[in-house]
Amino acid sequence: MSDQHSQNARRDFLKQATLISASLMAGTTYALEPRVPSQIKNLYPFFGTHQQGIASPAQKQIYFMVLDLHTHDIKEIKDMFKTWTEYSANLTSGKNVKNYGSNAYVPTIDTGEADGLNPHNLTLTFGISPTFFEKLGITKLKPKALNTLPHFPRDQLKEHYSGGDICIQACADDPQIAFHAVRNLVRVARSKITMRWSQSGFNSFENGDTPRNLFGFKDGTGNPQGEALNETVWCSENDWLKNGSYLVARRIQMHLETWDRTNLNGQEETFGRHRDSGAPLGEKKEFDAVDLEKKDEKGNVVIPEISHLHLAKKTGLKILRRSFSYASGVDPKTGQFDAGLLFISFQKDPAQFITIQNSLGNIDKMNEYITHIGSGLFACFAGVKDENDYLGKALFDQI
Repeated sequence: MSDQHSQNARRDFLKQATLISASLMAGTTYALEPRVPSQIKNLYPFFGTHQQGIASPAQKQIYFMVLDLHTHDIKEIKDMFKTWTEYSANLTSGKNVKNYGSNAYVPTIDTGEADGLNPHNLTLTFGISPTFFEKLGITKLKPKALNTLPHFPRDQLKEHYSGGDICIQACADDPQIAFHAVRNLVRVARSKITMRWSQSGFNSFENGDTPRNLFGFKDGTGNPQGEALNETVWCSENDWLKNGSYLVARRIQMHLETWDRTNLNGQEETFGRHRDSGAPLGEKKEFDAVDLEKKDEKGNVVIPEISHLHLAKKTGLKILRRSFSYASGVDPKTGQFDAGLLFISFQKDPAQFITIQNSLGNIDKMNEYITHIGSGLFACFAGVKDENDYLGKALFDQI
């Protein structure tokens, strides 16, 4: 390259750099438009007594994320939850996490893939695990009931689908809205947390019908409603968790190929319900009462004692199921579907779930077709009352 050519190239480079620098300093680049659509609809308000995404009507998509703490600094975590509160209130309102700036030479605060979209009933639900308290040195504030779930019969848990310190449940009727929300919450907290495991999932239903799982059966028929939520879901003790709940997450692999070779009678005897209507065996309608003592003309119990319904119902306990199916490609080891159920339940005391799961134990006929490979227990804060409140404030105020 000639000396003259080198000098010209250097001069052009310096000129361009000077122009860019001036633009950065003056902020004279174009302003991006906010993503708010012309008409906001399908919105669940973020503020309230309880967190949304628990007793809210079921949505069709979920993105569930579990995080590990990357710092032991309580103030940093407190500030993170304050930021998450602000971001969540905006996201569920159909807004960007923050407005775009006017300088296109810096990364935008919001990643933009939800621009122009409605919130599609987005709800965001946050929980913290037993190890959250241990890592921050505040075990004195950990609820007595918040402990790592015990090992249940037939569990084959995988480390990368278990544990973690914080969970974020994003539910919406659009998968991109749910993912966008979690992506931006994680992005702003990268110096404080690391991602441990996540799972996307889906539900399909019409006109408020109970969703069906990948075995073709309705999932969530017996869920409590209305006043029964106080008895089943909401924590009532006068501490920082009042009006919150406990979230159980279980990643359950469903062996679809084995199930598909089972005749319909065998499938219904496994669940204890009719597949088409969702009614208990021996009944006609989905919400007909379950009678565990009912017998047929031959004197046999209509709902088999080893059926999923019989074993769960005989405990006398209820939980609020909020599960989603997942399909994550093909298992490279088996060549079969990597698919199943992201089981999520809410209860005011983890003992409700533990008792039911122990009742299912080794004899649940469902065990022939499923394997529990992931597990976690989280305490979900009460709702954020107003703009002066924030996620976990009742807890952090006691530190």
